[in-house]
Amino acid sequence: MKLKLKKKYLWISFTILILACNYEGKPPILTEKLDQKSKQPLNIILLIGDGMGLSQISSSFYFNDKLPNFARFKTIGLINVIAANSKITDSAAGATSFACGIKTFNGAIGVDMSKKPVENIVELLSQENYQTGLIATSSITHATPASFYAHVVSRDWEEEIADQMATSPIDFFAGGGLKFFQNREDGKNILDLLKDNGFDIHTDVIDQKIDSSKRHGFLLGQEEMLKMIEGRGDFLEKSAQKALSYFEDNRAPFFLMVEGSQIDWAGHDNEANYLITELLDFDKMVGFVLDYAEEEGNTLVIVTADHETGGFTLSGEVTGQNSEGEDEHNYNIIVPTFSTTGHSAALIPVLAFGPQSSLFSGFYQNTDIYHKIRKALAQ
Repeated sequence: MKLKLKKKYLWISFTILILACNYEGKPPILTEKLDQKSKQPLNIILLIGDGMGLSQISSSFYFNDKLPNFARFKTIGLINVIAANSKITDSAAGATSFACGIKTFNGAIGVDMSKKPVENIVELLSQENYQTGLIATSSITHATPASFYAHVVSRDWEEEIADQMATSPIDFFAGGGLKFFQNREDGKNILDLLKDNGFDIHTDVIDQKIDSSKRHGFLLGQEEMLKMIEGRGDFLEKSAQKALSYFEDNRAPFFLMVEGSQIDWAGHDNEANYLITELLDFDKMVGFVLDYAEEEGNTLVIVTADHETGGFTLSGEVTGQNSEGEDEHNYNIIVPTFSTTGHSAALIPVLAFGPQSSLFSGFYQNTDIYHKIRKALAQ
């Protein structure tokens, strides 16, 4: 009898110990409910740092006064971003792979190798009653954002791309590009067409009260937005905050794409200060989005890039040469350097957080971003 009681008490103690180990500050039943809730991502947020390779991300660890938000991710993957017709992709083919799940030719927006339109993730999810939004520090008609609503054979057709915004299912957008919507060469005023299709158009500031019953477009620059070093301020974070607040007011699931466009342009210009300030601004916005996702528990966040730009690297300062004519370095001083003014073929990091984020680990093709999102939503 005593042996049976001893076994009974040992079993109770073991059970309590297991529960305590799984507690983590939350009651076991509540944790189980949260886990069940988190199995399906109701919302998708795709954050694209245009031209952002691993070295660009690395710079946020060295040119920052605190640990970057990139460090908060636990799920990390790598993608091959080769285009259908080239070993090095451009932003159009790269973003089309994310938006449509296909490889295509450089310069193509939402069309396949036969130049036929391919349904994109925004069009597909809109049919499933998702709200959709796009934010960029370039013009909203630029290659990356355009790939999520337009279908043209050339990324240079920005007036045609603007036409397609007016008839797209997009609910919210913010960026530059006003010149492509009004005072155009063809005389069309696409702003009127946008308004006819239910949009309120804003051309002044992002930080204002809006009517959540309407669609909204913010066109805050004639072409691109200002650089960070020119005083753009916290446009990216405020735009993301405005979009998420808008979606919440409408009580529907959403897909949001936010692009840090000018990381790429800084790489093309081989301007390290320009690049790093754009990268840190992007990281700040990532932090805001992660805070939102952590609180809500039903949002999948994916951070990646269409390609790397500039052959950017972080090397030690050259202090001179040794007797054999080889460079000597001070490895306590990091100097950003570039190897090209174009794009490179480097593999690109993917960071994921939230429900089904584990799908995004490993090595895979850029087209798999689209397919993994679809798979995550189907779980």
